[in-house]
Amino acid sequence: MVLIFGKDSCPYTQAAIEDCTDRGVAFEYINVKQAPANLDRMLVHSKGQRRVPVLVDGHRVTIGFGGT
Repeated sequence: MVLIFGKDSCPYTQAAIEDCTDRGVAFEYINVKQAPANLDRMLVHSKGQRRVPVLVDGHRVTIGFGGT
């Protein structure tokens, strides 16, 4: 399962969610604005970078989403 850390107002977060949905990839969306613990969890994966979305697929972490 892919973890998608992002925020509702981010078009790149929404594009990542749509891409996973379209490809049938199981994912969990974690809104970093909803709770401080969500942001803290994202920052561990992103090594302190505050850009969203952050996609975590096993040991692979991708910061940002360009639709590729």
